[in-house]
Amino acid sequence: MGDKDRSDGVGMFVAEKWVDSVVKVERHSERVLILKMVLDNSLMNVLTVYAPHSGKPEEEKENFWNELFHLVSCIPQNEMVVLAGDLNGHVGSNCVGYDGTHGGYRFGDRNADGSRILEVADGLHLVICNTLFMKQESKLVTYVAGSAKSTVMVRQGDKVKVRNVKVMTLTLRTLTNRVHAKA
Repeated sequence: MGDKDRSDGVGMFVAEKWVDSVVKVERHSERVLILKMVLDNSLMNVLTVYAPHSGKPEEEKENFWNELFHLVSCIPQNEMVVLAGDLNGHVGSNCVGYDGTHGGYRFGDRNADGSRILEVADGLHLVICNTLFMKQESKLVTYVAGSAKSTVMVRQGDKVKVRNVKVMTLTLRTLTNRVHAKA
């Protein structure tokens, strides 16, 4: 969904059984897409995001995080939020100072972008679901493409609804083959 001159972009696939549940799809930028759907008589907002990586200018990062903070803040509290994507940071294994946001399980050291992820998540009262479960390092991320690793967050009040966070390894070739098989 990125434009032809950029390498950034997000997209989303919806399983056929959920298509009729989709109420709205909004692309806010090449880095943020929101899908709103009805699930068990409740509204759920799924945000798929792609944060600027560490080599991008600080202003671009600030703009992204400000936009994301604003968008999530505007979603009514009675609607569920699932934020997922490549946030281009490492939150590390240390949860000190982020008890409601960091579940205590992760790997490695926190970097500056990981600190920003934690600060934004804390400010929005989100929990990083990847940190809720004790798993092997390879099982703590939900999607891997090269060095990109995704993160999943929900509002702290919805944490009880999260039963697991699984790795999804999917190559473009596999995806293309699956799409062609359905056509």
